[in-house]
Amino acid sequence: MISLLENIKLLRKRAGLTQAELAKRAGVSQSLIARIERGTVNPRLSTLIKIFKVLEEYTREELSAKDVMTSPVVTVVRDEKLEKVARIMWDNAISQVPVLDERGKIIGTVVERNVIEAFIRFGEKALECPVHRFMSEPLPMISPLTRASTITSMLSSETPAVLVVDKDKLVGIITRSDIMRVYVNWFKKRS
Repeated sequence: MISLLENIKLLRKRAGLTQAELAKRAGVSQSLIARIERGTVNPRLSTLIKIFKVLEEYTREELSAKDVMTSPVVTVVRDEKLEKVARIMWDNAISQVPVLDERGKIIGTVVERNVIEAFIRFGEKALECPVHRFMSEPLPMISPLTRASTITSMLSSETPAVLVVDKDKLVGIITRSDIMRVYVNWFKKRS
């Protein structure tokens, strides 16, 4: 995250914006932009998303989901034990995982909150329960051609990620972190 913060100034300058212009367009104070660029504040993820949305508006090219997604997607099946799902999430450093039925159809999502709530509610017994007992609704699904600006808008505090689906096949996943990483790399390449 530190490298992202250190690059905000560079990205802002490449977009041709002053701190005040970026702040106004992102709906934050100029002093916050200055502190982010100096590295003296750790901004909320929602603030960084607003800033990257503004920077995106000042680019000529447009990225799409296929440029941003992580693939292949780590998935689990509905009858997988919660203990194994928690280990998969931990080992892969992911905070959500799509749940598939026996035919490979997306039927839900397990997020960290689901796992923690299961442990609190059922204690050690939760480890042996099938994950479908604790899953949430599936994450939103988009096409590989969905514009990055649309994806950025979709990734709110309630939507941690989106799934990229092509012809009913899961081909990728995009998180907020993916969006930020790709934009930093993209802006650097353009210079």
